[in-house]
Amino acid sequence: MFDIGFSEILLVAVVALVVIGPERLPGVARSVGRFAGRMQRYVHDIKSDFNREVELEEIRRLQHEMENTVQSMQESMRVVESSLQQEVRQTTLTDPLLQVDQPAAPKAKKVAAPAKDSEGQPVPKDDQLNLF
Repeated sequence: MFDIGFSEILLVAVVALVVIGPERLPGVARSVGRFAGRMQRYVHDIKSDFNREVELEEIRRLQHEMENTVQSMQESMRVVESSLQQEVRQTTLTDPLLQVDQPAAPKAKKVAAPAKDSEGQPVPKDDQLNLF
């Protein structure tokens, strides 16, 4: 920022020593140091506040863009949905095969109960041999 070299600082220190005097020079140096520190903190706070505001504005802009994108996608989905519903209605009205409400349930086959002898034991079929 400022191009101050060692020779310039030495010249300022010698002039301050002559003008202020050796008794008051340490107190003045402390006051100047405190003032410089306050100025640095003040500048740092202003920079950080400015950066925070810039970031916040960027976030708001991104949020607005995302909301617009979501709204446009929702609108396009509504258009596609309505066109598909209209196409389904037209297809069901023109195609008589699609107008069937529900398919008929398949009929269940009756299975005959196995034959039993007088003791209640199942009777073997011809192809099954019961040797015992």
